[in-house]
This record gives sequence, structure tokens and C-alpha cells, in this order.
Amino acid sequence: MNVSAIDWAVFWPPVRLSLQVALLSSVIAAVAGIAVAWKMSRKSFPGKIFLETAFMLPLVLPPTVVGFILLVLLGRKSLLGRWIEAIFSAPVIFSWWAALIASVVVAFPLVYQTMKSGFSGIDRDLEDAGRSIGANEWQVFRYISLPLAGRALMTAFILGFARALGEFGATLMIAGNIPGKTQTVPTAIYVAVDSGNQTMAWVWTGSIIIISFIMLLLTRQPRDGKA
Repeated sequence: MNVSAIDWAVFWPPVRLSLQVALLSSVIAAVAGIAVAWKMSRKSFPGKIFLETAFMLPLVLPPTVVGFILLVLLGRKSLLGRWIEAIFSAPVIFSWWAALIASVVVAFPLVYQTMKSGFSGIDRDLEDAGRSIGANEWQVFRYISLPLAGRALMTAFILGFARALGEFGATLMIAGNIPGKTQTVPTAIYVAVDSGNQTMAWVWTGSIIIISFIMLLLTRQPRDGKA
């Protein structure tokens, strides 16, 4: 690889946008995932299994299918798309907001499943003890359940971040690949390979591998000093 052939002015915009989208989407997915996982792990109701299956669908559907559905829902011909455009005087499609929405959708299932497992592993007697001394549901959640599920929360956030960072198909469908505006690292790699620019493709690939490796490494940290 010819290091002198690296165009750093071209390299950084997709990296910055990818980190920005991944960070914001993982925060949004974490908040939504925690709230939904808490409710779903504590309540039983008819149709629960179907609702949970729907939550997990973006994890198994092809990204282009997710992108197509979002395109139909948020496109300029849809009711929701026209409503958003009327409020913000601009369509959401082919903007970095579209990339953010796509990343939230694909990251949510990982966050939800991780947090649900975390909440399900909490001893219910501890929560009942809190209620017995007068704590309301918010206090039980804030001071007992959430701290006990702290490791699951960290894992969920990091997995959501890594998934959002690597999102390609859905992002390309609804945000496009506009350099300096909606081009993320995965889409930049695709264009670089397609145009025969192996140097930039390798540099972007290396950057996303390093970032993802570091984030996943954080989820592998030993608990209580044990490997």
C-alpha cells in the first residue's frame, strides 16, 4: 500500500460521519432498548412473542429489505415523509438523519436482546425488597435493576455502536452515498473498491476494523478480576 497515495482530506469525512452516526444511534437504541426490555422482561400479555419477534426482525432481515421498508415509510410520497418535510422544510431521505435512523433500526435488536437478558438475570427478590420498603417502580428500576444490569448495559451499548458503525445496506438505500454529507465508511469502502482505489479501501477498512476491535474488546473485559 502506497501511504503517500492516501488522500486524508477524503479519508476523514466518512470516518467522522460514521462515528457521529454510530454514537448517536447507539445512545438512542440504548435508551429505547432499556425501556422496552425492562417492560417486556417484567410483563406477560397475549401476543408478546409476536411483538418480540417483530423487534428482532431487523437482525435477520437483509439490510436492503430494511432499507426498502424505511424508504417506503419515510420517502417523499409517504404520509410520514411528507409530514417530516413540511415540519423541517427538507426531506429526511438522503440526509445524515436517514443514516441515523437506519443505524438505530439495525442496532436496536442487539441492544434489546442484551438488556432483556440482563434484566431477566436479576434476582426478583431484590426488587421486591425495594418495593416492600416503599420504593416505587421508577426507584426500583433506577436504584436496583439498572445498576445490577450495568454490565449488560455496557455490552448492549458497545454492540449497538459496533453494529451501527458497520451498517451499509439500509444506509445506502435511504441515505445514499453523498461525499461529505451521507457517505459513511462502509459506503466509502464500496465506492473505493468499485473504482479500483485499493489504497483508500484498505485505509478505511483498517480504520473500521481497529475501532470495532477496540469496542468489542471492551465487552470482553474480565469480571471481578477473572478472565
